[in-house]
Amino acid sequence: MTVYQKPIVMLDFETTGLSPEMGDRITEVAALRIVEGKIVERFVSLVNCGVSIPPFISHLTGISQAMVDRAPSASKVMPELLRFIGNDALAAHNASFDAKFLLKESALLDLQPRHSALICSLKLSRRVFPGMKSYKLGLLASALQIPFLGNAHRAEADAEVSAHLLLHVAKHLTDRYQVTSIHPDLLVAVNKLAAAKVPKFLAGQLYGQY
Repeated sequence: MTVYQKPIVMLDFETTGLSPEMGDRITEVAALRIVEGKIVERFVSLVNCGVSIPPFISHLTGISQAMVDRAPSASKVMPELLRFIGNDALAAHNASFDAKFLLKESALLDLQPRHSALICSLKLSRRVFPGMKSYKLGLLASALQIPFLGNAHRAEADAEVSAHLLLHVAKHLTDRYQVTSIHPDLLVAVNKLAAAKVPKFLAGQLYGQY
């Protein structure tokens, strides 16, 4: 079985909108630690940032104003989340979205994330599984026959299917390139390549550098 050489934490935020710079805030977080080939630890919490949730966001996520009003504050959740992540590699599906909220919420509390690398499972899927009809998480998971447990647009369910997607990538690399151990830096490198260059890169690199 293919395993990752170092732990990777899969992150997912639910938010009030798309832009922390425009005042949008987090409403829920899930972080799942992958060690070797399994999810071994998880951090999940609703978050009270003291802001109103737009009705269409509540309809999309199922997260109501009352739910976040009763939730622990961002000032409590964020330090705990950053301690959970530590200096492990961090991953997310459409990682730039989650990373900008992680950085903004941390900065509001004068905190600094310490993750060692950032991996985007959406970019990774485009490169490792080219030609899929859609790379949206739910549709991609269905096409790859990865079960989607729980409710879409809830942090834990989205993080869980994203984590299994990352494990599916590892299996694909085993089946196609006979690699048995993958360093997170390899995934970061693949993220940066054009899709057409990925097969040659993987064939040439997996046995040596990583």
